[in-house]
Amino acid sequence: MTERVKKLWPELEWINNETLREKTAAVWELALSKSVLDAEDLHKIPFTLLCGPGIEVSFIAHKRCVVHIARECGEKVLQFLGLNLPVDMDVLISGAILADVGKLLEYELDSEGRAVQGKYGQYLRHPFSGVSLAEACGVPPEVCHIIASHAGEGDLVKRSTEAYIVHHADFMIFLPFKNRLVV
Repeated sequence: MTERVKKLWPELEWINNETLREKTAAVWELALSKSVLDAEDLHKIPFTLLCGPGIEVSFIAHKRCVVHIARECGEKVLQFLGLNLPVDMDVLISGAILADVGKLLEYELDSEGRAVQGKYGQYLRHPFSGVSLAEACGVPPEVCHIIASHAGEGDLVKRSTEAYIVHHADFMIFLPFKNRLVV
């Protein structure tokens, strides 16, 4: 695991399974190697292109917030529901960290350095490219399922408990920006 990925994702240390932790980090390394974006861009670009201009929340701030919410939600499910609704915390955290990794292939920078949807992203949204990157690094299917189903594309499949948690954590931090109530 390189220093740039460790710096982007201190939450990788929450994954107890060392193999899964390394594979999760490897996906970010692969994505960064294929992207026009670098690690510093993730602190500057908006987390979504769907809300138009004026979003001040960076990609990495949004992603890390989602990971923290997903982790806490998983812990509360285990605390209160236990064996009635088991949660694999390593799968949950890995999936939350990887859910938007495909955006590194979906986004390009325009002539003014703003993130825009590139040609690749016009044909393949980030859940698809994210799964492709993850499979290339040997990430297990239960984590790829989270990547594939975290966005609207996942509304047509049965989600695992971990996938539901990541999906809702992600939308909890996306929808208030998209659907702001103006009073």
